[in-house]
Amino acid sequence: MDCVASLYGRNHLGEIIKSAAKNIFVPMTVGGGIRSIDDATEILRSGADKVAINTAAVATPDLVNDISRRFGSQCMVLSIEAKKISENKWEVYTDNGRERSGRDVVEWARACELQGAGEILLTSIDQEGTRKGFDIELVKAVSGSVDIPVIASGGMGAPEDITRVVREGMADAVAMADILHYKRSTVAELRGIAKEAGLGVRDYEVTTNFSN
Repeated sequence: MDCVASLYGRNHLGEIIKSAAKNIFVPMTVGGGIRSIDDATEILRSGADKVAINTAAVATPDLVNDISRRFGSQCMVLSIEAKKISENKWEVYTDNGRERSGRDVVEWARACELQGAGEILLTSIDQEGTRKGFDIELVKAVSGSVDIPVIASGGMGAPEDITRVVREGMADAVAMADILHYKRSTVAELRGIAKEAGLGVRDYEVTTNFSN
């Protein structure tokens, strides 16, 4: 995810994706600076399985439908950056959380589902980087309003946060970065905790050990 691609009007992820896709054998979603069908096509041809759009979707809602019709709804991930503005109400922001859109998050999620979005990547601006856990009420509000998978993002601080956002927030999946980047946990540990909690986690077998 190139978080500030839209802000600076760039889209330079192609070569990075090609390099990463050589050794990655799980679905890869790419977002940042995707503003047209041509941009989405380039990203997918580079090796991505799905594209995520936020700023361009708000600016041109038809793009959600266009990508879905061209590549399938499973390929179209709606990225929502949400900021709480009052009790049980959140606003959609764009340009990496810098610009207000005036759109209600729950209404926007519903509208884009009807336009063909196949998944929602839901990021809480308020919780992002805090390590205080996900915005459970936000995730619950969106998950309870749509029939497509919702991926909770923003605020994961401890392995147990996964269990809470899935059970209480009804998230279908979680996105994480900081907890792995700074080695406060590992994928194996997180998978184990989720599995012990009875969450649906795929079994897998490690066949290759990459040193880098």
